[in-house]
Amino acid sequence: MRAIDKIEVELSVVLGRTDMPIAQLLRLGRGAVIMLDDNDSEEVEIVVNNAHFAKGQVVVKDQQICVEVREQEQIDP
Repeated sequence: MRAIDKIEVELSVVLGRTDMPIAQLLRLGRGAVIMLDDNDSEEVEIVVNNAHFAKGQVVVKDQQICVEVREQEQIDP
């Protein structure tokens, strides 16, 4: 196994965003629903180590929720 294959990264998928006052955030309890900004394109943002990496789409395969990469950011060497 190559050394690069052992490097761990943090991967996040951003479904949407919203702004709310801290006071409202502190009042949220279990089961609270947070309304996200409209996402007309239904695309999600794929973030690696806090940097935008790609755009994707949520899909269901074999009863599992997955993210399919649709458009990858160009990475400068």
